[in-house]
Amino acid sequence: MTGERFKIAIIGGGIGGLFTANALIKQGLEVTVYEQAQELGEVGAGIYLTPNSVRHLQRLGLESAVQKYGARVGEGSRYYHQDGTEIAPVQVTDSSGWNATFGMHRADMIDLLAGPLPKGVIQTGYECTGFEQDDDVARLTFANGKTAEADIVIGCDGIHSVLRPIVVPPSVPVFSGSAAYRGVIARELLPDWPADVWRMWLGEGKHFLVFPLRAGTLLNFVGFVPGDTKIKESWTAPGDPDVLRKEFSGWDQRIEKLLRQVEQTFLWALYDRDPLPIWTEGRLTLLGDAAHAMLPHLGQGANQSMEDA
Repeated sequence: MTGERFKIAIIGGGIGGLFTANALIKQGLEVTVYEQAQELGEVGAGIYLTPNSVRHLQRLGLESAVQKYGARVGEGSRYYHQDGTEIAPVQVTDSSGWNATFGMHRADMIDLLAGPLPKGVIQTGYECTGFEQDDDVARLTFANGKTAEADIVIGCDGIHSVLRPIVVPPSVPVFSGSAAYRGVIARELLPDWPADVWRMWLGEGKHFLVFPLRAGTLLNFVGFVPGDTKIKESWTAPGDPDVLRKEFSGWDQRIEKLLRQVEQTFLWALYDRDPLPIWTEGRLTLLGDAAHAMLPHLGQGANQSMEDA
């Protein structure tokens, strides 16, 4: 594409793709984000932001938005045994006293990252179906019949990336043996629950996590249980709240009280993938889950995608 402005195409309008777009535009590059969905959006669940990503959000001038739309996690955060006895406090500040740990609703994170982008950068309804490249350009084809050219293509299209097989041969996901129930409830249903604490309960083969979203008005919960391969690897597959309640029956009464309020949950089978030997092939590179899908136990999926960018 000699003589034209350097163009970058990002496939995928999730957290990794939108953060990358902001970072590249800040460097003066021409960027287009192609998202397969007809509109941006995320399943109703939370993510946990940690200092390694918040420092990059700070560099993009977005830390104040994180503080506004997220929920800063406070000093009362704890690990517990399943019966509610305390194990240890959670460290939420660094050695300087900086607290950069936040619960954030995925939908709010998408809005936060999409908001600063110039009009026209995000193109929805563009499902990538093909990629070709030569010495001069990368060419993309989409399910809507349209095509695009770019100097560089960044695959931010998640764990089921259509671009990954171009970089490395396809591999079989490895089931971890666990599944996760996920959901969000209003904190007003549990008025005794603090608005700023992260809590995790640990039991035999199971654990349960709760942290706040939207300035503490919502609580995000995740229940990790033994699973099998019949469960889908999907963030949107429905779960049964009654089965979830049975899984944690007899645990700390705070968990049982919370679960009595749950009307909707999602059930997500947890699969791992072997590390890729390379992330780049010519004009194509991968980012985030497309490059290094990881289990959620450290809460680093979204954080690492921002580190990549």
